[in-house]
Amino acid sequence: MAQHLQHSAQASGSGHHFGSVVEKIPVTVYTSSHAASHAVAHEIAALIRERAAQGKKAVLGLATGSTPQAVYEELVRLHREDGLSFKNVVSFNLDEYWPMQPEELQSYRRFMREYLFDHVDIDPKNAHVPDGTIAADQIAAFCEQYERQIKDAGGIDIQILGIGRTGHVGFNEPGSSRDSRTRLITLDRVTRMDAASDFFGERHVPRKAITMGVGSILDSKRVLLLAFGEHKAPVIKKAVEGEITNVIAASYLQQHPNARIMLDGAAAAELTRFKTPWLLGGIEQFGLKWDEKTVRKAVIWLAKTLQKPILKLTEEDYNEHGLADMLSTRGGAYDINIEVFRSLQNTITGWPGGKPADKAERHGRIHVPGHEVFPKRVVLFSPHPDDDVISMGGTFIRLCDQGHDVHVAYQTSGNIAVWDESAIRHADFVSEFAQAFKDRLGDIGQKAADAIERSVEEFVRKKKAGEVDSPELQRIKTLIRRTEARAGARYSGVKPDNIHFLDLPFYETGRVKKKPIGEEDIQITMDLLERVKPHQVYAAGDLSDPHGTHRVCLAAITTAMHRLAGREWMKQCTLWLYRGAWQEWEPEQIEMAVPLSPDEVMRKRYAIFKHESQKDSALFPGPNDQREFWQRAEQRNRNTAKLYDQLGLAEYEAIEGFVRWVPSAADGSLAETKPAKSSVRV
Repeated sequence: MAQHLQHSAQASGSGHHFGSVVEKIPVTVYTSSHAASHAVAHEIAALIRERAAQGKKAVLGLATGSTPQAVYEELVRLHREDGLSFKNVVSFNLDEYWPMQPEELQSYRRFMREYLFDHVDIDPKNAHVPDGTIAADQIAAFCEQYERQIKDAGGIDIQILGIGRTGHVGFNEPGSSRDSRTRLITLDRVTRMDAASDFFGERHVPRKAITMGVGSILDSKRVLLLAFGEHKAPVIKKAVEGEITNVIAASYLQQHPNARIMLDGAAAAELTRFKTPWLLGGIEQFGLKWDEKTVRKAVIWLAKTLQKPILKLTEEDYNEHGLADMLSTRGGAYDINIEVFRSLQNTITGWPGGKPADKAERHGRIHVPGHEVFPKRVVLFSPHPDDDVISMGGTFIRLCDQGHDVHVAYQTSGNIAVWDESAIRHADFVSEFAQAFKDRLGDIGQKAADAIERSVEEFVRKKKAGEVDSPELQRIKTLIRRTEARAGARYSGVKPDNIHFLDLPFYETGRVKKKPIGEEDIQITMDLLERVKPHQVYAAGDLSDPHGTHRVCLAAITTAMHRLAGREWMKQCTLWLYRGAWQEWEPEQIEMAVPLSPDEVMRKRYAIFKHESQKDSALFPGPNDQREFWQRAEQRNRNTAKLYDQLGLAEYEAIEGFVRWVPSAADGSLAETKPAKSSVRV
């Protein structure tokens, strides 16, 4: 269900008014990206059918990228299963890279064909995408013609938008004016960094693009902007609650009479009504009450704001910072401070798998099913071959050291994240190895090794920017990451037979863009869980992963566990979500905090170092953070420990945080890519 707040937004920019803070664009927050996408698709379908009944065209403004994919998938389903026809649809896409051939992997025209146009009955003549092949001296005329075509079609009825981290809509980068029209634009470096993974490196990303202007977008009768994931939360706050500025092109939507922002909970996290609703008056208006979770969040916020330990907060502190209502509901400052302090203290455990009976005198702080079982069978799912040690390497090592039967399952090969040069070096090693042991391998082995090396070198020499690797090159890169993963797991203490490579099919496209999660992915995951029958499962909760692999991998796990819910072993099974590669859990979210000593921090670092292909400079480091992954994770773990210390708890070198997943009926859907009804949600 979506959280709806009714109001009418006027062209002047009026919006949700909460106390002294204004949401200047209407916002609807859904329980998941899937639910939001489903709602958008059905609004579009209703328009198409309404116009068809009137004998009129429905004019759609379309966007590309990962955000609208689920919208298009649902529209295709409605076409196939419910008879939704696109014969009366005219579409105009927002943008296209320039220069760009229509058959290139990164072409937005190709994207639209693969996700929508080739699967519905739209007339190709009615599907307009800016031309990335147009000659430079013809671009201005082309852009003018594009604007005329939109006008001749009657204007755009519904415009779909995503939003970039710079606040751009389309490719309207910072500095774009309110009245800008379709034009050629130079891409901001942040935008090019965000696109680098699609092009296998920033140096391959085009520097220019053709985009509809802000004015072109605002001419649309209806505008729907979608944003999903924690990494979109900061810019959404600026666009929705900030001033109108050409630095954040999306902020111009405050002036549109019929615009709406559609978010999942993660993208809404920085909005005031979610982050600090007590500053907007009574929290009841948001369907909240002063329960344990809300109290904990408010107290930690107050302590951080005032830079005071929790136990030193006073009645005046609460009253002066909008929390008087909480005091009247939950009692005095002393009692609240003690309650929250103890709840945080009880998250800390040096025994993530529980204690054996002879050491159980301090056991029992974290109450989960099966906690008393020792030793435990544990499955650690790692989306990429290094997420296990990057995100929870200290806990991973400790579980092994404490005698649990730990299994690690690498969900994808991670083969696209290996430099070509590294693959050539390994092919050269194989050739040299065959030569060195020619007396044992024979001429056939030597010739085969030499042939593979020549094939790979020739392919790389002729390889175009963004081209999919040859099967031989993909296989070498897979083996590189597989051997590194084994080395890291063995160093952490995992038995060789407990190391599993799932190679989920959705990933194996050779491209950054993956296939949707499918039944085969779910079945592979279920088979492993059935074999091990774990008491504990660990999975990546890094939903800000810019490539989406973590979200899909988590969906495979939650769907599998939902389907296995009736198994006897599932009654004692707990799923813990870890983070670290892209961000860390906030202290109010953490339900298990595993402290690390200085020596354990170093052991975790060495486990990460086993992944040599990702060392020094990863192929896909993610946007706006050029640190190595071990540096990011280590600093986040230290920051969490520092924050616990500042709140008045024990001082540790580092802390790894975990959140417990709680299943719901929604987790049985293949399309659901977020854990439903869990402590993860805002």
